[in-house]
Amino acid sequence: MSHFFYRCTQCNNSFERDTVRYLCPNCGKNFKAGQPLSGVLEVVFDYEFIKKKFDKNIPNWELFSAVEKEYFVKFPVGNTPFSRAPRLEKYLGLNDVWIKNDGLNTSGSLKDRASFLVVSEANRIGEEIIVTASTGNAASALSAVAAAAGKKAIIFVPKTAPQAKLVQIAQYGAEIKLVDGTYDDACRLSLEYTNTKQGLNRNTAYHPLTIEGKKTVGFEIIAQNNFKVPDAIVVPVGDGVIISGVYKAFFDLKAAHIINKMPKLICVQAENSNSIHNYIQSGVYHDTKNPDTIADSISVSVPSNAHMAKRSVELTHGFSLLVSDDEILTGQTLLASHTGIFAEPAAAATVAALQKISAQNLLDKNEQIVLLITGNGLKDINAAMRKMKILQTAC
Repeated sequence: MSHFFYRCTQCNNSFERDTVRYLCPNCGKNFKAGQPLSGVLEVVFDYEFIKKKFDKNIPNWELFSAVEKEYFVKFPVGNTPFSRAPRLEKYLGLNDVWIKNDGLNTSGSLKDRASFLVVSEANRIGEEIIVTASTGNAASALSAVAAAAGKKAIIFVPKTAPQAKLVQIAQYGAEIKLVDGTYDDACRLSLEYTNTKQGLNRNTAYHPLTIEGKKTVGFEIIAQNNFKVPDAIVVPVGDGVIISGVYKAFFDLKAAHIINKMPKLICVQAENSNSIHNYIQSGVYHDTKNPDTIADSISVSVPSNAHMAKRSVELTHGFSLLVSDDEILTGQTLLASHTGIFAEPAAAATVAALQKISAQNLLDKNEQIVLLITGNGLKDINAAMRKMKILQTAC
């Protein structure tokens, strides 16, 4: 593993490992629950060392890891399929569309990647309890990894979370604390718990290793694409951490001189949960007062990593799009019927966005476009059934 330190994304101050755990001790003092995080930390590696050691023929991704392999949980994560979608290409009039299907992670979502690294960090520091807030996927992922590691997961989750996700969490043996409110309420309560009681908090972006864990999907895309940088990656965005993780992967690779350009990152948000989109468009941040979308995984009033997400889009010369719930459901069906991949609504938002990209010529039809499918459709079949009334009368 290469040497690393933490750097504040706000004030640029640096901190050695184990001198900080969550936010920048200076900028983080300004953070209050109910607003985007201040002082999010990013991991900075010794990129010159990595440049000398990294071999594309036998890539050693441990060089980019902020936790040593000896602490890794015995839990399968990543190595998900990356494949071309010729029928979807033809339908949309595009020539080079690929799908990274992270719905085939063990618990059914990309969130396994972040949970894996945070629980591995818990192994390193000897922490037996990990706490998080979630609308479902992060909770399922943490519960699964904690079960494999023999640790206790405490989950703050809204009562409105899809039933399938709540069943998953319970099956893994986590302690569920149902919240009569939103994801933002769950987040506040989880922070209060770890601040006043016990446990390592896994909340997204609050713990910097959530970004480091999610970046591994970017490493897999580049390796599976024979180290050719895609022209664009379409990412569903709620709190902004996945798109920040994808950015971090390609930033690390470029800093280590393994690639020489960045992919355009396309931010996709639901019309009724649009804080980051509006922030990108206007330069002024405002909460989404009443987020209400079928895509629960990207439904958030106060996106924790709004600032870093905005920067990720802007520094890659990408852009942001909004999609309606009807467009999401249409995209879900289109993806399934043209690729055989059943995605949850949040992930299907990428297909809805791709339809707009094609119709409005926002990208060249010959550019390589990657859709990041972040969650499995079986996590929320009630959403899909809204468009399938025939099931209500089937035998």
